[in-house]
Amino acid sequence: MKKALVRNRRFGRVDVYTTNIESLESHDTCVLANDRGFDYGTFVRYCDTEGTGDKKEDFPKIERRATQADKRKIEQNMIEEKKGFDICQKKMKEFKKEMKLVSVEYTFDKTKMIFYFTAKGRIDFRDLVKDLASTFKTRIELRQIGVRDESKMIGGIGPCGRILCCKLWIREFDAVNIKMAKTQRLSLNPEKISGLCGRLLCCLRYEYFTYKFHEGKIPLEGSFVKYKDEVGQVAAVNILKGTLFVYFNDGKKLEINGSDCLVVEKKSKKRENLNGK
Repeated sequence: MKKALVRNRRFGRVDVYTTNIESLESHDTCVLANDRGFDYGTFVRYCDTEGTGDKKEDFPKIERRATQADKRKIEQNMIEEKKGFDICQKKMKEFKKEMKLVSVEYTFDKTKMIFYFTAKGRIDFRDLVKDLASTFKTRIELRQIGVRDESKMIGGIGPCGRILCCKLWIREFDAVNIKMAKTQRLSLNPEKISGLCGRLLCCLRYEYFTYKFHEGKIPLEGSFVKYKDEVGQVAAVNILKGTLFVYFNDGKKLEINGSDCLVVEKKSKKRENLNGK
């Protein structure tokens, strides 16, 4: 029994599956058996579980490589999902539900229809579920998601010019806070450090721990250092380069290597005072 990475649905998360099929190739469409019943996804590659972040042993299974009949069924399901999207939006207005519909999914075997939506608070949608169930004659699930999940589903281009990381590879959203932007000396302008979802950029977390590690090796802004018998104050630092921008009493400003100076007075939290604030 081999293990394989499979991208669920068209642009879903990548998960580990087991399979007995020896000849799967990248981008092959597969029928899957998982906790949702039968579904479909795209084969990525064979793998071992090391480095995937999965410690469980009971992995879902690749049922088979999709046949032409399976692919026609998937295409038909996608057409019906679009129709379901339009119908659900109309019914949300009829029932006066303050909900934003994001996506609709039919399971491969059409035993369940899932409607993903965002809302500002908790919504009582029991009457809407009953109406949808009578309309589509199948099990209905309305699932409220967050704005980050919405961006992951819809996708888009980030400020870096690349496809959103949450769309491509992020499986779970880790906590991101403003401290990470401060540590990396980034502008705290919300427009500069926020993603399409309106939340702090996920990439703020990528380099944070590297900055944090190197930050402890050099004097921070506001510290006084001695360089070639002159004492100056650190105005700014380049943590990754390990250099300091130092102002001296005679008005000159130098960029020097942090290892070439001696700390006279160390300040641990001076970033807020750099501009006299």
